[in-house]
Amino acid sequence: MSDTTPPSPSVAVVTSDRFVDHVTPPGHPERPERAETMQTIAALWRDRGGRIVAPRAATADELARVHDPAYVEKIAATAGRSLALDPDTCTSPDSYEVALEGAGATMVATEWALGRTDPSGRVGYAFVRPPGHHAERDRAMGFCLFNNVAVAAAHALTLGARRVAIVDYDVHHGNGTQHIFERDPRVLYVSTHQYPYYPGTGAAGEVGEGEGAGFTLNVPLEAGATDADFERVFDVAVLPVLRRFGPDLLFISAGFDADARDPLAGMRMSPRGFQALTRGLRDVAADCCGGRLVLVSEGGYDLEALAEGLATTLDVVAGTEDEAAGPGERRGASGDTRRAEEALRAVRAAQRPFWGAL
Repeated sequence: MSDTTPPSPSVAVVTSDRFVDHVTPPGHPERPERAETMQTIAALWRDRGGRIVAPRAATADELARVHDPAYVEKIAATAGRSLALDPDTCTSPDSYEVALEGAGATMVATEWALGRTDPSGRVGYAFVRPPGHHAERDRAMGFCLFNNVAVAAAHALTLGARRVAIVDYDVHHGNGTQHIFERDPRVLYVSTHQYPYYPGTGAAGEVGEGEGAGFTLNVPLEAGATDADFERVFDVAVLPVLRRFGPDLLFISAGFDADARDPLAGMRMSPRGFQALTRGLRDVAADCCGGRLVLVSEGGYDLEALAEGLATTLDVVAGTEDEAAGPGERRGASGDTRRAEEALRAVRAAQRPFWGAL
């Protein structure tokens, strides 16, 4: 993170030290130290004069926009208890309250980006845990209790946004986010992810259903994909479709587990690669929605890679990227893009009826 350029007053980080209070069993990858890492990056942002905004708890009615009320009640009933909801997903005594703040933080970030909190607001970045994109309408899974980015997108629609886009570059497919919105033409869901891999969804042929057909764009990439592969699929498919969709607000499910150091996946991205992806999305937001952008933290289980991912993407959206390396560092990544081309063949075949030639 650049420590010399003053941060833009239009950018706010929404977070709380409460996120450490969701406790997982020893050895679990989604551990409290992830929240401590987030707080370290948030403190550096604050020390530079950046805005930190406190979250609020989501209400049951707000959660019910994307989750079944019976499911919300089920998670509420875990308060004060340590339970295994599935082999990967658990609660501790404070997890329910922490999850409410996580979902609420994304709504606060959305309100900030829409200028509801401060007229200067344009970019809200929610540093939260547990992550959310695997949570289904009626099921916890993949470390996730409530689907944070889905709650935020639904909130944006209630605040007057007509069309929103969610781009998920976490290494795992966001099955919950896709399924929640797959019939809603107001929400474009785009995912780049390792495939086949957990949770088993995210094939290129999954394009949405009913009125939402064509508003799900999956880019399944073989393990080993690099910065060059990800940048290629963004340049050819993701960014052009986003521009044609023309969202009023853009969300990023910002997981950093496609980093080569992450223990849970097999991709070979670097922090520079995440910068490039985020830069492209920032530019789409500038062109399509007045710079309005919301980032929501998802996965990332190597703490060093998580810290670098959070810091570098925050610098991109805040316009404080380190200039010391010179413009050459910001040119496209080079190297073999065979994995990208294989993915693009499948994407073109699946999406041609909706988006034409890509």
